[in-house]
Amino acid sequence: MSKSKNGTKEKISVASEIDRIEERRLHCKNHMERAEFRQREEQLSDEDRQAMEDEMIILNERIQRYEKELQVLRGENRKNMMLSVALLAISAIFYYIKTLSFI
Repeated sequence: MSKSKNGTKEKISVASEIDRIEERRLHCKNHMERAEFRQREEQLSDEDRQAMEDEMIILNERIQRYEKELQVLRGENRKNMMLSVALLAISAIFYYIKTLSFI
């Protein structure tokens, strides 16, 4: 959840949160691919190579964290969908019973 300017928490949908995290994960993956390419193609000093490896480790950890967050959010999204379907089914049953009672 992010905070608005007045300090209260905003309601963010699970789907928009999933989109936001997927975008961040994709950004990290692209950055990691560029770093891997640079490491392979350029002649780097030992210090630069170590710094690049450290950066890649950090990026990999972020990607894994984002994937875990996505897994949790997708599970929550499935639960929300199942709840919506159940409420729709219950509403349809009540509507059907109500229409039968008028016959």
